Amino acid sequence: MNLNRIPYVGIFSLATDDYMIVPRRFRGVSENKISETMGTKIFQSMVSQSPLIGILSAGNKSGILVPDLIDTDEETLEEQLGVNVSIIPGKHTAIGNLVLANDNGAIVSPNLPDEAMSIIKDTLNVETERGTVAGLKSVGSAGVATNKGVLLHPDTKEEELKKIENTLKIHGDIGTALGGVKYVGACIVANSTGALTGENTTGPELGRIENSLGFI
Repeated sequence: MNLNRIPYVGIFSLATDDYMIVPRRFRGVSENKISETMGTKIFQSMVSQSPLIGILSAGNKSGILVPDLIDTDEETLEEQLGVNVSIIPGKHTAIGNLVLANDNGAIVSPNLPDEAMSIIKDTLNVETERGTVAGLKSVGSAGVATNKGVLLHPDTKEEELKKIENTLKIHGDIGTALGGVKYVGACIVANSTGALTGENTTGPELGRIENSLGFI
């Protein structure tokens, strides 16, 4: 599926086992179809007045992390979802690109300051570790994680994979989406029930996604 005619569904959405957030007035697939696939309620919102929810935010069942561009959207999210919404201070706004998390742990980009590490740990209520994926500091865009598995950039090193598996307490693998795109976090949104990816994703890629994220 595509959102707003764009196959990079991971940049527009955030999913956990308890909720999924998509942009207001999104196009490309019905809300009912998304809810059926993901097995959770769908909330339409924005983050910092932007539809790029997956880039600007990260979260799990306990809370959501957003950049220091606070507006009423974040307040609405907190009311709708009943979870903590915490601001990550500093110059970095693409929080979704810098955090790879599930309900067990979080891998945090070296770009974020120590103050952010404490906020992430308290908000998500998980163990946090600094790390990279394929040598990249944009860990959130280079991977997609659920409580069942994690799919990572194909150039991920063995030591990186082991650290991520130990922190998130899941099995991991490497792969691509959308016909060879390595930044799988931008291409896929997933939780423990289902996953969505763009229409260009090939059959073999779908098989790797399903296996890595624990669907088969």
